[in-house]
Amino acid sequence: MTYPDNTPSVDDMLNMPTGDLAQMPVDLLAALQGELDHASKQLKAATARFSAALEVRYATRAAEARRACGKDTGTVRLADGDYTVVADLPKRVDWDQEKLAQIARNIADSGEDPAEFIDTKLTVSERKYCALPGAWRDGFEPARTVKVGALKVTLEPAGAQK
Repeated sequence: MTYPDNTPSVDDMLNMPTGDLAQMPVDLLAALQGELDHASKQLKAATARFSAALEVRYATRAAEARRACGKDTGTVRLADGDYTVVADLPKRVDWDQEKLAQIARNIADSGEDPAEFIDTKLTVSERKYCALPGAWRDGFEPARTVKVGALKVTLEPAGAQK
């Protein structure tokens, strides 16, 4: 898609009052949306490439520094010229839900309270909630709060289907 010559640049848009932007012709808004989508994809790709370059440059030194501290994960600081490189390798822990549930039962069977060791979050999927009979849904209603997210509006050419 080629964009009209009078499409504002991203810099123009940032300095334009929102009301003025909202009053632009829909064709111009759609063109600007395309420009922003393209710029966003470019920025995401450039950020990924830059992050990969930093990893290539510092990953080995950071791993050696972590080993020297006796740790596999976490943050280390490295000197590089006039800069301090902060290399963080976060720890991600996943728990096998079936095994954890069995451990909770074992703890409860031994007379202890599993809540002292295991956090539990109860949820009901919206699909299952909507499938409940009305009387049951009424029982769940006091525990249910519905919030809405932010409105997202996109412009598509008429007749376009995704």
